[in-house]
Amino acid sequence: MAQPDSKKIFFENLSGAGKAIAVLTSGGDAQGMNAAVRAVVRMGLYVGAKVYFIHEGYQGMVDGGENIRDATWESVSSMLQVGGTVIGSARCKEFRTHEGRLKAAHNLVQRGITNLCVIGGDGSLTGANLFREEWSGLLGELVDQGLIEADAVQKYSALHIVGMVGSIDNDFCGTDMTIGTDSALHRIIEVVDAIMTTAQSHQRTFVLEVMGRHCGYLALVSALACGADWVLIPEMPPEDGWEDKMCQKLSATRSRGSRLNIIIVAEGAIDRHGKPITSNYLKDLVVKNLGFDTRVTILGHVQRGGTPSAFDRILASRMGVEAVLALLETTANTPACVVSLCGNQSVRLPLMECVQMTQEVQKAMDEKRFEEAVKLRGRSFENNLKTYKLLAHRKPESELPTSNFNIAILNVGAPSAGMNAAVRSAVRVGISEGHKMFAVSDGFEGFYKGQIKEIKWADVGGWTGQGGSLLGTKRTLPAKHVDKIAEQMRKHNINALLVIGGFEAFLSLLELLTARGKYDEFCVPMVMVPATVSNNVPGSDLSIGADTALNAITTTCDRIKQSASGTKRRVFIIETMGGYCGYLASVGGLAAGADAAYIFEEPFDIRDLQANVEHLTEKMKTSIQRGLVLRNENSNENYTTDFIYQLYSEEGKGVFDSRKNVLGHMQQGGAPSPFDRNFGTKISAKAMQWVTKKLTETFRQGRVFANTEDSCCLLGMRRRALVFQPVVQLKEQTDFVHRIPMEQWWLKLRPLMKILAKYKTSYDVSDSGQLEHVIRNRPKESDVSVAM
Repeated sequence: MAQPDSKKIFFENLSGAGKAIAVLTSGGDAQGMNAAVRAVVRMGLYVGAKVYFIHEGYQGMVDGGENIRDATWESVSSMLQVGGTVIGSARCKEFRTHEGRLKAAHNLVQRGITNLCVIGGDGSLTGANLFREEWSGLLGELVDQGLIEADAVQKYSALHIVGMVGSIDNDFCGTDMTIGTDSALHRIIEVVDAIMTTAQSHQRTFVLEVMGRHCGYLALVSALACGADWVLIPEMPPEDGWEDKMCQKLSATRSRGSRLNIIIVAEGAIDRHGKPITSNYLKDLVVKNLGFDTRVTILGHVQRGGTPSAFDRILASRMGVEAVLALLETTANTPACVVSLCGNQSVRLPLMECVQMTQEVQKAMDEKRFEEAVKLRGRSFENNLKTYKLLAHRKPESELPTSNFNIAILNVGAPSAGMNAAVRSAVRVGISEGHKMFAVSDGFEGFYKGQIKEIKWADVGGWTGQGGSLLGTKRTLPAKHVDKIAEQMRKHNINALLVIGGFEAFLSLLELLTARGKYDEFCVPMVMVPATVSNNVPGSDLSIGADTALNAITTTCDRIKQSASGTKRRVFIIETMGGYCGYLASVGGLAAGADAAYIFEEPFDIRDLQANVEHLTEKMKTSIQRGLVLRNENSNENYTTDFIYQLYSEEGKGVFDSRKNVLGHMQQGGAPSPFDRNFGTKISAKAMQWVTKKLTETFRQGRVFANTEDSCCLLGMRRRALVFQPVVQLKEQTDFVHRIPMEQWWLKLRPLMKILAKYKTSYDVSDSGQLEHVIRNRPKESDVSVAM
């Protein structure tokens, strides 16, 4: 890890002593709200503040009484995995009136509350800002009415507001992702995957209606994640005559051998004249024009329900902690802010700037300025739409450019969920740009054996939802067979390589780069897209497959903890994958509410183990009934999972008993999560566009010749953007012995897990703090859900 510098502020310098913080959830509900509430409560208590729940949103604030209650550490136990909001949410007409806000102010002042954390949509946050602006006037009225003492006006002179956006629609400008959106996508994709099997059986067309009255995000991303044939969203109504075009597309898909069609429509979808496009209208249209057996499925509130995904738990936990830090640092002159997400980084933005931008989107749609509405949604939304159009709608052969370039694509290393979505995306983008695409089976082993064949548009249909690697993948490195691989490159006239894989893929590109000195065949553009559950590739904060593995870990931990619901005081020791990289153990621990996570990057000894056992023993005696400890598989060669299990069993005698579980390869299997499908699709499309650019730049005198460092790159997620980095430059950032990057961003999340598990620790907040401003189309090169 990098050494702390003088600019860094550490957690011990922040104190909430004497402050009272209240947390409420308002408007609708969203999965992950409970994780946010839990983080606010525990972080608030941790810094010494008094924390209150406000039940039933603004209604509870207006009604007061038992609706405003003390929050304790124990009161938020076992709520991390619960969907909805445990403290209730309600729409409150009374709070919209001056009299209602006067009652709410009285109820807060009686308890000394001047810090509000509001989790809700733009309406809830706008109401909070109005309340803040009126605060001093409301206190004056309360004094005049004799309801509070005059000195209370001075004592409680300012109300501080920090917002977090909880909305499954992802309709709030200024943040890449709102709490609940990823979980809603999980529900949609689960249904789509289930429907696709029955649709294929009967050769059916399915019309799926998803939520999104004013925002088409859920429809768009789910269409991208499942490869839907057609999508209809409010921001971009189809051109006149769309009905015939859609039917032609569905018919063409069937004629190429597909047995099903999927149409996804947002509930607020309209045509260019403002007329609603309903799911039943679409069904009748398909039946009338094509005679296809067609069914409608309206998902409704299923999308709001269920357990929050790992992503939403982590996002909400990070935002909750950031919200408390923002409240600790706020002054009377600080504007109300909303904690947002940009790429892979938490940011604070002025609340009303975000609200105004959100309202501008709706205004643009009302005035039929649809292209502008898409741009106002942000770079991420715009990129999603462009990528969907590129992958879903194949141009006629006559309209395709003819590049005469051959590009090979292969998977290297262990399989990871989302690889197939990445391959599909690369193949279709490559074909759209006029290239001939070749699939290499079984990685570099298949390459030197000549397992290479052309792959067409229709060959990758339905690949997005498939787990594992349909191309086949091996850990074989190219160096030993470089002569045979060069021969195959020459035989098939391969002009560029796209390698999708983990650490072996990174090593492979370094070896091919070295081989350029001897073989001109490797003087071609080469790019790597990181795909590994371990998330241990240098040059990228995230890898395809890691999110699916995190969800597998989180779901299993939930079930394991639930298995002890009838048993008093039990601790589970869980071993995760990851090699020497502790990402899955650490971030999985944060998502599952673990008490400790042992990893290689943070050395531990017997004293640390003993301290953890004692800490857990104390908690077991006073409050919690179940404990969870994660251990990365290679965290320590002597302190094995068995050793830790036996230690906890022995030291916990009389207080708790222990169980152990090795999760193994279940973390590598299963259908890819919406995050991994979307991330794989978009990062691979971007990689192919880079390849096209490099091929054009390096084509001279009838051949491709690329031998510069920047023609052999890794495309990775770095903080706020996707960045192409020459692999040779990443060597200095790599620990080759342990196959991990020298610096890993997620290590900064480890103190969050410890704080939320009631440990005293220091917390580096150097990435927090500065209030930024909303910028139209500020860079969002990452996927909307590329953050953790």
